[in-house]
Amino acid sequence: MPADERFAVRRDRARASVPRPLAAAPAPSGVPLPDELALRGRLATGARRPEKPRGSGRGGSVPRTPRTGRGGGPRRTYERARRAWDRPLTAYYVILGSSLLITVLGLVMVYSASMIKALDISKPSTYFFGKQFLAAVIGGALMLVAARMPVKLHRALAYPILMVTVFLMVLVQVPGIGMSVNGNQNWLYLGGPFQLQPSEFGKLALILWGADLLARKQDKRLLTQWKHMLVPLVPVAFMLLGLIMLGGDMGTAIILTAILFGLLWLAGAPTRLFAGVLGSAAAIAFLLIRTSPNRMSRLACMGVSEPDPEGGCWQAAHGIYALASGGWFGSGLGASVEKWGQLPEPHTDFIFAITGEELGLAGTLSVLALFAALGYAGIRVAGRTEDPFVRFAAGGVTTWITAQAVINIGAVLGLLPIAGVPLPLFSYGGSALLPTMFAVGLMIAFAREDPAAKAALAMRKPGVRWKTMRRRVKKRPSGER
Repeated sequence: MPADERFAVRRDRARASVPRPLAAAPAPSGVPLPDELALRGRLATGARRPEKPRGSGRGGSVPRTPRTGRGGGPRRTYERARRAWDRPLTAYYVILGSSLLITVLGLVMVYSASMIKALDISKPSTYFFGKQFLAAVIGGALMLVAARMPVKLHRALAYPILMVTVFLMVLVQVPGIGMSVNGNQNWLYLGGPFQLQPSEFGKLALILWGADLLARKQDKRLLTQWKHMLVPLVPVAFMLLGLIMLGGDMGTAIILTAILFGLLWLAGAPTRLFAGVLGSAAAIAFLLIRTSPNRMSRLACMGVSEPDPEGGCWQAAHGIYALASGGWFGSGLGASVEKWGQLPEPHTDFIFAITGEELGLAGTLSVLALFAALGYAGIRVAGRTEDPFVRFAAGGVTTWITAQAVINIGAVLGLLPIAGVPLPLFSYGGSALLPTMFAVGLMIAFAREDPAAKAALAMRKPGVRWKTMRRRVKKRPSGER
């Protein structure tokens, strides 16, 4: 065979040995070729699939990122907690939740602590609880109204509340109208089993009026002068203190003084001025305590562990007994022994002692944690606002609730003299519960007025959320799922 023919035969054989691609069905016009047919064509031409890296299958080991160490977990938890606390609605929820929990737990403890007292005066066991529950319902309505009111309306109510409160406090001192309870002439009789203590509303009146006064002066840049910072705030506060001390209520006067100091501190009072006012108040308090044997006996009962043989310091000693017998988790709800006539006022001033006896250290620490959360949230509201009225009012309410809780709990623990003030939102007493719940609603309103919180609340409304979802979802062609 000639050489040319042999070369042609070899060329034909080589061409025949090369695999040809599969014939694909002709695609209709306008329709792209499916991915499956393209894949078959690539496989037919000898193209290989991309190889997976070793160890990436089911049996292989997947490479993992190295761990940051043992400190990564707590650090991550701390960062999450910090981000959660920095959210716009945190203060709003903390104020609302802590105040409601304190009120509900207070209702439970009022019922447990007052059962024996009610039976002792020939009343049903739910007598004091029913009155406190009614006051809590009315206070809840006031809190809701205060939380929904705008800041301008709160400022407009400052002067009317102050004038009505002063009128009622003057009316208390009129013979035949005012009532004396436990030696204090600070009550008005409303009919039936209901009484009113106007001095409790004096705390709220001083906060609203003082915050409005200081805010207007700060807008005019007058707080840099001493006379504008003190007048007329300090004279009006001394007028309220004088009306309270005419009735002999030293405890309420101490709380009112603490509110005055809180407002001056927030207004930026210089140290010399603040120390001068504090020194004058301390001198007046020493004089009032020195001239009253009852107040001197209360001062002498600080830190006692057992009553005197003549019966002195009985209440302070049995308060310590109640706390000491509670242990870690208490004797059980309703199983207190000190409320059977041993501890005076178990449902009002010394309800914290009954809480420690029945719920133990865990219960008392829970109450302290709730008050600490409420106070910290109030400080946050006062510190993050740009409105001077909101800052002064929120700071005044926080000072009021925190100072009163410290004085009450300190007296039960024997660290402070017995001042006769109730534990806010917790102790029995409708006259103390109503203005306090209104003040909590005031702080809720301030927390809602924050621009970031207002935007977050607006996004939570059903209508806004539905419109937002409708804007985000794109329309699909008919027939798609």
